Amino acid sequence: MIHELTVEDGGGIRIDRYLTGQLQEVSRSFLQKLFKDGGVCVNDRPVKSSYKVENGDQIRLDIPEAVEPEIEAEKMELDILYEDADIILINKPKGMVVHPAAGHYTGTLVNGLMEHCRGQLSGINGVLRPGIVHRIDMDTTGVLIVCKNDRAHNKIAAQLKEHSITRRYYAIVHGVLKDDTGVIDAPVGRHPVDRKKMSINEKNGKHAVTHYRVLKRFRRFTYVECVLETGRTHQIRVHMASIGHPLLGDTVYGPAKVPFPGLSGQTLHAGVLGIQHPSTGEYMEFSAPLPEYFEELLKKLERD
Repeated sequence: MIHELTVEDGGGIRIDRYLTGQLQEVSRSFLQKLFKDGGVCVNDRPVKSSYKVENGDQIRLDIPEAVEPEIEAEKMELDILYEDADIILINKPKGMVVHPAAGHYTGTLVNGLMEHCRGQLSGINGVLRPGIVHRIDMDTTGVLIVCKNDRAHNKIAAQLKEHSITRRYYAIVHGVLKDDTGVIDAPVGRHPVDRKKMSINEKNGKHAVTHYRVLKRFRRFTYVECVLETGRTHQIRVHMASIGHPLLGDTVYGPAKVPFPGLSGQTLHAGVLGIQHPSTGEYMEFSAPLPEYFEELLKKLERD
């Protein structure tokens, strides 16, 4: 695939930095490989990553077509909360990736679902994400809905778009929240510098609203319930960090040092998911209990 662009406002900077800012969908490591393979040309001549662009330069990238790997079904124990001909609700454990991606082509929830559902999964999101209509982070636990056919997928996707799905999360955050309840209304988008992170992005972010409620205050932490009005990537993590209360264990948006040895990733649990059933229209609500590690943390904080 050939991608062409003209430099208009980036004169004097390195071409790798320029392209990183222009091509949000291409990673830095992929760009470096493209330079190494001679896949980046300026004015019809291959250049190195150190080349400094000038206004008017014609850049051409020869990007090879992506080849999707074959995803294999794997037998695994799934904590199934509910299942019928249209949907399946899973209580996802900590550390499990939802669908295959670079570095994670086995051991994902999708691998297990392919074995369990034997091909009965919607195909709207392609071969890497069959049945997946929404997702939660690897270290977030709790309720996740998966669709078994395209009709159900479209129905649930429409509810997500309309923000009519009930999504209630539980989290432990740093610091002691003063207000019992609050609303964070701030757009969330890709971080302008670190593309692996999200951030409050007034210019390019998407509308995002999180409602929070204090459940228990401890000496240095607070146990909260967060209800999503919208569902942006890392929304709760970014929003709570933006008001000075990042999630315990979240080394991406919070302190690099975790105060409890052995804790891996953010303490965030998708406790409740409510939908209108795609076939009957009946409102159904599903819940998953707090995982053991989360319960133990709450007990420890209570003792402290």
